[in-house]
Amino acid sequence: MSEAISFLLPSFVMCFILVGIHCYLGLHVLKRGIVFIDLSLAQVASLGSTVAILFHVEHHGSGSYMISLAFTFIAALYFAFIRKSQKNLSQEVMIAIVYAFASASVILILNTMAHGSEHIKEVLIGRILWVTWPDIIKTTSIYSIVAILHFAFRKIFFDLSEGKTYHFVWDFLFYALFGVVISSSVGLAGILLVFSFLIVPAQFAIMLANTVKKQLVIGWSIGVLISLTGMFVSYHFDMPAGAIIVTLFTALAILVLPFISSDEA
Repeated sequence: MSEAISFLLPSFVMCFILVGIHCYLGLHVLKRGIVFIDLSLAQVASLGSTVAILFHVEHHGSGSYMISLAFTFIAALYFAFIRKSQKNLSQEVMIAIVYAFASASVILILNTMAHGSEHIKEVLIGRILWVTWPDIIKTTSIYSIVAILHFAFRKIFFDLSEGKTYHFVWDFLFYALFGVVISSSVGLAGILLVFSFLIVPAQFAIMLANTVKKQLVIGWSIGVLISLTGMFVSYHFDMPAGAIIVTLFTALAILVLPFISSDEA
């Protein structure tokens, strides 16, 4: 058991960090009604990293990260721009279209590479089991800056998410900060795990509590518990950690969420 804990500790610490930031952002996403924004931005981020590989930029290096971040900033600018046209154009539709475009582009680019299939697998389920302490330090530093900005301007961001106000610059800042988080997360956890961290705990939290503080406590607790369980199941059965955790998150949501909904109704 001690050997397992020693091996899994960096991965679990990273999951704890990911749950912390993504559950909070998930509350915003659900309030905005743009559930697939993280999938879209994550795929755009992966398109950026794929383009970096195409031009022989070191994978998982600072150059690759900056290219990926630039792609997400462009998408953030676009999503902030189209929000003011919501009466005539569904933002969720455009988010889905951007996701499809980025996904198809990644496949087309990777089709020209010898190890394209391995990159696709990493994009989907990440490398959470192989994160290092330097990865944790770097990610914590980035997320801390995002968290400080969100805390400082929390009223503005929540007013935006709840539809009480709209301002292009602030909306772009929200999507840009979201893009920073996603760009950092997708290379570590993969698109599917990032989606699970973002949506499932937040959905449980919103259905079980009516204040942000209580929602965060519930969401963080569920996320940490599922991550810890998934890590040990992955280690015991020698299976991909990302896929196991995603399966646990989604299975819990499928089996439990409808009953919470029916009880409240």
